[in-house]
Amino acid sequence: MKILGIETSCDETAAAVIEDGRHIVSNVVATQVEMHARYGGIVPEIASRQHMRTLIPVVESALEDAGMELPQLDGVAVTHGPGLAGALLVGVNTAKGLALSHDLPFIGVNHLEGHVYAAWLEDGLDPETRPGFPLMCLITSGGHTDLILMEGHGHYTLIGRTRDDAAGEAFDKAARVLGLGFPGGPEIQRVAERAAGTEPALPRPRVRSSLDFSFSGLKTATMRRAELKGMYPPPEDAELDPADVAEVALAFQEAIVDSMVRRTLEAVAKHRVNGILLGGGVAANSHLRAEMARRSPVEVIVPRPALCTDNGAMIGAAAYFTLRNGDAYSWDLDVIPSLRLG
Repeated sequence: MKILGIETSCDETAAAVIEDGRHIVSNVVATQVEMHARYGGIVPEIASRQHMRTLIPVVESALEDAGMELPQLDGVAVTHGPGLAGALLVGVNTAKGLALSHDLPFIGVNHLEGHVYAAWLEDGLDPETRPGFPLMCLITSGGHTDLILMEGHGHYTLIGRTRDDAAGEAFDKAARVLGLGFPGGPEIQRVAERAAGTEPALPRPRVRSSLDFSFSGLKTATMRRAELKGMYPPPEDAELDPADVAEVALAFQEAIVDSMVRRTLEAVAKHRVNGILLGGGVAANSHLRAEMARRSPVEVIVPRPALCTDNGAMIGAAAYFTLRNGDAYSWDLDVIPSLRLG
């Protein structure tokens, strides 16, 4: 079964052809990062307009790479939430038109569920059988930091979530304080690799009697540390010391990673799962990947970095399992910008 997956929830315009939920036949992503970098964050109206310009060429490229035409597909899938309303509308309306014009099944996919199913796209990995359900999923990105118990295909329970900033948002804000570029996650990881690790530790945020996350206090602590070092607000007549920037970046990265790993391992112990699955853009962070694998008592499954960030392949993979379970979607399916999983 071959499915065209379309993703336009934020600033990536993506399409992919996936076979049987496991094999990537083609995967095309057009990013808008440079377009939004000048503003220090995503501008929804710009993102929507760029999706309108780019989506059809991206779909055509994905089909060409797969050596297929639309009538040869077994379905068209698209993200219908969560995400930016205008961006989602571009994807959903395009997918509906493609499916309807060729009499193909139409599948709406939860963006967060797509990040879960990115793990099924790794060669030689089948989380369904190794390590097997139940799985604890940490979905961490610019808009979400959720702990989700997955007891089977389509069976999710929300265990914990962020009370304020998502991890990716916190990375972006910390990077802005340190005078780094957008997106913040890759920038902080890049400069932190040059640090000697001499900076005193930043506090680890904790929500008492809960598995929820909170990162706003860490963001404030990072700002205060930068102020003490004369780094924030940035001086007008001098450049920031790269060594100081690297040390604070490392301290921030270690604090936020430690918070996510601790919470996830608490959830693992409480719910006695067989494995941990990481997904979302922040899961591309090398320190998070390494620390989770080092400290976890159960197997940790993480897609390669290119499959952690938004892509159409994960949408096609999730859609396959939806169709396999016999679930169908009506043509009046609408976008849900605040859609949750579990």
